[in-house]
Amino acid sequence: MTAAAFAWCLTAPLAQAATLQISPVMVDMPADANATGITLKNPGEKPLFVQVRVFRWDQANGEDTLTPTQDLVASPPLIQIAAHADQLVRLVRTITQPSTAEQGYRVLIDELPEPDAAPTSGVTIRLRYSVPVFVEPPADIGLPKLSWHLSRGPQSWLLRVGNAGKKRAQIAAVELIDQAGNTYVVNKGLLGYALAGRERQWPVTLPDNATRNGPLKVRAAINSLPAEATVNGE
Repeated sequence: MTAAAFAWCLTAPLAQAATLQISPVMVDMPADANATGITLKNPGEKPLFVQVRVFRWDQANGEDTLTPTQDLVASPPLIQIAAHADQLVRLVRTITQPSTAEQGYRVLIDELPEPDAAPTSGVTIRLRYSVPVFVEPPADIGLPKLSWHLSRGPQSWLLRVGNAGKKRAQIAAVELIDQAGNTYVVNKGLLGYALAGRERQWPVTLPDNATRNGPLKVRAAINSLPAEATVNGE
């Protein structure tokens, strides 16, 4: 999963009502906060039915992993939001032990069909939103500490980003530049996150001889700040 809030097409009538609006799309919880909130807004003319679940967000083998958790709980978990109405969802921490590094969670918000709704013919669409939540430790954790690696996989190049820091890195607007000055745009928007103490990888499209004359340079926005680094080859 990558991102601030995003949606997958699952299975709502093609002429569906306006979809859910969520604020904020990313949550930072200070170490001394026991609860925070997300506001869900229904701008449409019909009620919306929503399920809210919380998962522990980690990364393993270069990929995101989500595990059900009770360390952070959503209240209420099942919601009916009237037309043109708002609903506050509280996110409550159930454990208070401090951590030395930032902790990541994902709040999955699913639009549900109306109860007892008759089956519809044709394609239907349900939206799922994923909101990242980060719980900060009590001590200052500084900035992410990133290392960039590029390797040739069986089907594509792989860009691997390791984060030895205690704070996540939100990675966006990634470009790779070779020794001749050629620029290869990896992603213009959000690429994803390298969580604290973890590693994340993505397939990238490059010429076969991109590294022939030496290592590449990367330009990116890390937590909305511009950054440059050398990309190590493998």
